[in-house]
Amino acid sequence: MKPFKILDISGDIGLRSFGKTVQEAFVNAAIGMYSLITDTGKIEEKKSIAISLENDSLDNLLVAWLNELVFHFDAYGFIGKKILITESNLLSVQSTNSTSYQIEAVLSGEDFDPERHESRLLIKAATYHRLRIRKSNDVWKIDIIFDI
Repeated sequence: MKPFKILDISGDIGLRSFGKTVQEAFVNAAIGMYSLITDTGKIEEKKSIAISLENDSLDNLLVAWLNELVFHFDAYGFIGKKILITESNLLSVQSTNSTSYQIEAVLSGEDFDPERHESRLLIKAATYHRLRIRKSNDVWKIDIIFDI
């Protein structure tokens, strides 16, 4: 199973990521997004960052997750190569009167260097347009469109 494929979207760019678990599909969506920005094969694991997010829906968490990675690229130049989810609840925790989804991850990568890294697309944000997260035949699939 391929981790992701690029979707042809007029005016923007999309991805469909796959995973045996929803966590793996989240990771593959992030790796797919990074591959839209540059050749991930040339990224080295020189430093790590930790990401911790919580949201009220799986859709909101996914968009927040990818936009957090876009923020780290835009603000600090960090581009990831390897993603390890250290803790997650992507299938919902029901508390007394709320639902919570959360993800914690460590990303290994380096600062983007235009001398060594190919510039592909400038991703502005992950969007809700045509966003879908679903499980089909024991495979999780995520469709996400990015503003470019």
